[in-house]
Amino acid sequence: MSDSLTSRRMPGTVDIVVVGAGIVGASCAYHLARRGAGVAVLDAYEAAAMGSSGRSFASLRTQWMDATNIALSWGGIQTYRDFATLYGVDVGYVPTGYLLLVPDQQWEQQLNAVALQRSMGIAVDILTPAEAQKYTPFETGGLGGCTWGHADGVVDPHLATTTYLAMARTLGATVHFRHRVTAIDHDANGWHVTTTGGTIRAKTLVNAAGGWAGAVGEMAGLTVPVQHFRRMIFASAENAVTHPLPMTIDVATGFYLRSEGARLLMGFANPNEEPGYTTSMDWDWLEKALETGVERFPWLDEVPIDHTASWAGTYEITPDHRPFLGSMAQQPDWVNACGFSGHGVMQAPTVGQVIAEEVIDGRAHSINIDSLRIDRLENESLQMNALVF
Repeated sequence: MSDSLTSRRMPGTVDIVVVGAGIVGASCAYHLARRGAGVAVLDAYEAAAMGSSGRSFASLRTQWMDATNIALSWGGIQTYRDFATLYGVDVGYVPTGYLLLVPDQQWEQQLNAVALQRSMGIAVDILTPAEAQKYTPFETGGLGGCTWGHADGVVDPHLATTTYLAMARTLGATVHFRHRVTAIDHDANGWHVTTTGGTIRAKTLVNAAGGWAGAVGEMAGLTVPVQHFRRMIFASAENAVTHPLPMTIDVATGFYLRSEGARLLMGFANPNEEPGYTTSMDWDWLEKALETGVERFPWLDEVPIDHTASWAGTYEITPDHRPFLGSMAQQPDWVNACGFSGHGVMQAPTVGQVIAEEVIDGRAHSINIDSLRIDRLENESLQMNALVF
């Protein structure tokens, strides 16, 4: 571990404790410290980004169905694009593009989404299935059309996380690995957080614990319904692809693929997966995944799989597959930044900014996050249908 991220002695009291040193927690820590707050980051692992962040698919997209998620993701992509100029570090953003293959019954909805994306300054093309073949070859049956996001792409989530943490430390924040939270109590002065490495007091707690956010909430007597669900990435043998393939999603099934170097990476979630944290591979699921993928991409039948290059991580999923952002109505000094359902990497830069506004200014204001507050679960006026993808 680099000296810049090695844990220093944990202070007795800070303004804000951030639980979780993944990419969301790291961005929150930096933006809060930049606003002048005293910040301590706690994480059970021995280094940064060892949970979902480091095992993510590292993909970024602007193609969302609602303005809030578009704004969060587009802001994140622009930050990654300009990271070297802003902070002096290239975090590996490459605009490789996203190709969405949209079925007939969802095509009108997708066209409305593209109109919204374009109204927010994002370059998205509408393509016929024949036109989309120039990006990825596929069978066209049942499709209403395709859309292509020019700015969508990939980033290095581990480098982005460690850079945010290093910048937060430069601003006075402390980062404490191997400090698993074991108890959380609240009194008139704020939060008393007990860890395996000591105790700390804070006025405000930011819950950026990813799939462990629910367990962290339970320690404080709060209900934050977030659960881990495994997501597996199957990697081809080397030299299985002869030219780059962008992130391509068959929206009807959820099967997706993209190339990385000379390998092909692909994924398909098991809808019957039980919740719980695991990074083991379920090789029995490979047959079903490939069976589904081959229907849209027949050439996959000839692609050999490399078991040693494949991996599993987890999504941290909420009941409606949308994150929890902001203070809790019954406990305003508890701020959630969790439950991103696989989209934390793309939204982390903007999330850090709005969480800093929420804590320092009293309410997020650069983006309206009301539809993502946890109170929506009991407030019908804030509820919406789960996003299509």
